Amino acid sequence: MFLFFLFNLIVEPPKNVKAIDNPNDGGNKILITWQLSPSDSILDGYEILRRSEKEECFYKIGFVGPNRNSFLDENTEDNLNYYYQISAVKDTIKVFSEISQPAKSYPQWFNKGKLIILLTFFLFGFLILYFIKRARKIELFIRRIAGLSAVEEAVGRATEMGKPVLFVPGLSGMSDVATIAALNILSEVAKKIAQYDVKLIVPNNDPIVYTVAREIVKEAYTSVGRPDAFNPDSVFYLTDSQFAYAAGVDGIMVRERPATNFFCGYFYAESLILAETGAQTGAIQIAATDSITQLPFFIVACDYTLIGEELYAASAYLSKEPILLGSLKGQDYGKFLIIIILTFLSIISLLFNFVIK
Repeated sequence: MFLFFLFNLIVEPPKNVKAIDNPNDGGNKILITWQLSPSDSILDGYEILRRSEKEECFYKIGFVGPNRNSFLDENTEDNLNYYYQISAVKDTIKVFSEISQPAKSYPQWFNKGKLIILLTFFLFGFLILYFIKRARKIELFIRRIAGLSAVEEAVGRATEMGKPVLFVPGLSGMSDVATIAALNILSEVAKKIAQYDVKLIVPNNDPIVYTVAREIVKEAYTSVGRPDAFNPDSVFYLTDSQFAYAAGVDGIMVRERPATNFFCGYFYAESLILAETGAQTGAIQIAATDSITQLPFFIVACDYTLIGEELYAASAYLSKEPILLGSLKGQDYGKFLIIIILTFLSIISLLFNFVIK
């Protein structure tokens, strides 16, 4: 009994309990803060008690250890008043703080912590729209990539050898940006093939991609004035099974001996099987993918490899589409600005640290 009274005298309650709506969230959360008890060093912790305006008693909703002065209540009803009380706990002794002012939770329209992302979004959007507008008036300069220079050479080689050109548009569906970029490249390759009167082979893994690829090739032949040269059987659906598809394409490479193989789009584990077989048949091979895990296989087995974003750059460069060109330019300038800002801030930080020391 004596110890009980002694601890009651020693243990002091926390003070200045405040409850506010948790900022920058979607509601249903209230943040409670308090000033630590002067007896914090000997406490077991703090109990958090809550009562809504509809209730008559306080209920325990949480417990935090000593040296903690905040708690996030994540189970509140929006637009309902809540009252909080904190008790300092030492063994069986509890000393209660004063009751907080009422607080309500409510959702915010905008997370202020993401203001930088919003500004970056507007900056990129402005740059992209500006360069799309410019691309519609003048031809924008884009540095030529070695793999793109090889496209005409590869088609010309197939013409001289009298052998077909094989185009593999990856194993992903139409929802993948890499597939869309690959089909843009296919369109330009098909135009050159139509002009040179070379046989084209386009095996597909996805039925929707097959349908789109077929129309793209047909349109390419029509755009260069050779609709009669289009062979509907040149674009076909093979299978949706990954390794069955790889085996089928390998069989085509061994039987048809194409002079040039294009591997454009998104690839998985079959990439080395395809590229290795093509290398053994002696074909010129041009690969373009943003699949990071498959890039090493294409780099060692192909003559030219477009890495990552070069796939999208190739698509824009070959198609000359103003929207693609403007997007590419806008993104490049946006990245350039970010590099300048990061470099500037890094230098400022280094100088500041140097002055402080």
